[in-house]
Amino acid sequence: MRPNQPAGDGYADRMADTPPGGALPSPTAPPAPPAPGAAPRMPLRRLGWRRFLVLAAVVLFIAACATFMAFTLGESLGAQALLIGLVAAILPVPVLVGCFLWLDRYEPEPLKYLVFCFTWGAFVSTAAALTVNEFAARRFDDWGLPSALTSVLVAPFVEELTKALGPILLLIFRRREWSGITDGLVYCGLSAVGFAMVENILYLGGYGFRTGVEQFGPATGAQQVIAIFIVRILLFGFAHPLFTSMTGVGLGIAARTADRRVRVLAPIAGLLLAMMLHGTWNLLPTLTQATGQALIMLYGFIGVMVPIFFGMVGLAVWLRAWEGRLTERTLPDYVRAGWLSPPEVAALSSLGRRHAARAWARRVAGDGGVKAMRGYQFAATRLALLRDGSLRGLDRRPVDRERTAREERELLDAITAYRSFFAGRDPQAPAGVWDGNRYHLRFPDGSQRAVDPPEEPVVPIPVVLAAPPPAHPAGYPPPGWYGPHPGWPGRS
Repeated sequence: MRPNQPAGDGYADRMADTPPGGALPSPTAPPAPPAPGAAPRMPLRRLGWRRFLVLAAVVLFIAACATFMAFTLGESLGAQALLIGLVAAILPVPVLVGCFLWLDRYEPEPLKYLVFCFTWGAFVSTAAALTVNEFAARRFDDWGLPSALTSVLVAPFVEELTKALGPILLLIFRRREWSGITDGLVYCGLSAVGFAMVENILYLGGYGFRTGVEQFGPATGAQQVIAIFIVRILLFGFAHPLFTSMTGVGLGIAARTADRRVRVLAPIAGLLLAMMLHGTWNLLPTLTQATGQALIMLYGFIGVMVPIFFGMVGLAVWLRAWEGRLTERTLPDYVRAGWLSPPEVAALSSLGRRHAARAWARRVAGDGGVKAMRGYQFAATRLALLRDGSLRGLDRRPVDRERTAREERELLDAITAYRSFFAGRDPQAPAGVWDGNRYHLRFPDGSQRAVDPPEEPVVPIPVVLAAPPPAHPAGYPPPGWYGPHPGWPGRS
């Protein structure tokens, strides 16, 4: 038994509104099942000497800025105040970092880029901001102007620019690592968290503990640390991530558009909005202190900052779900070509379904199956993002299109390797092949027949393939027409 006509588009088309786009590579024969305990891995990029030199230069630069900040803060605060400020400032960091990593669960970014953004904000941005702000404060003082103007006229611009510079460098040199606005929020948010951590050391250790000790003793210093911790971290700890998230939105838009004007204008607009929001935030306490009207701060906080904060939270949650739905819009192209089956695509559309798929993989293939399923889900999401970028026209140069085709083939091969780790091991599911239109199944009683897919893909079990469709060597019809092959379980 075999299909005698090209695979129809009906079922796959009902799964998505995205047009098929360019041609897809022909499926290849699956690799042999891996040995027990072994786990397939994504293809790794080789670290050449040029990349090694760049990486070493970046690490040394960030380390130099960290040394500068440690020396400057230590000399300004003293060892005891520095230690107390460091401990208190670190406490909220795991929570804030965890929130941004929660946004990034569909397609987690490489750890090295996350660490780069955090350390850039913590050391490079703070070193530049501290130097420029102190210089500006001295100039204002020389001109007979209040040094408080630094926080309104200088700090918002230099701080937002330096916090965003790390993610901007990532966008320029690693643009293909960006999946959209979610990545912009994560990268810029981590940079802002790192910046806020070091800034809080100065406030908690200097303005809090050291000032209190100098005035009334250690008890007063401890009280002021607690008071500043409540105000700056518990109440307003979202401020820096909120400001810089505006830049993240602009960078995320630029990463997923083929319009060169948008690529330039979106980051600039996001950065200007971040600067304006930061300047407004710093202006509120300045006006409150100058006028003695505490309602200015209250109205600004409740009427401006809180609505913007919840608006950004809602946008981030929606974008997180959008990234999951992207697989349903894009991967049906590979369903038509026979690389994936409909349940596999359906099982990628939400975190709940992904968790159920991992639970199934653990049941049929143990801990190694879970690792393979995680890798499978990551590779499939990367494939969806790659396909989406191709449909958006992001690859303008021939070299970019060649690289996309190469990465697509590597991801498809990785998906095939991951699938072979747990496919066909579930005794409750018959072995079968999806040809882009129907299943060709072999049942336990030995019967073989073609089965039309159900109206809705069956989830949470995502894999029903014992193997993908066969390769098409020279002389075979083009992909989409699947002739007889001795390896098909449905062959008669």
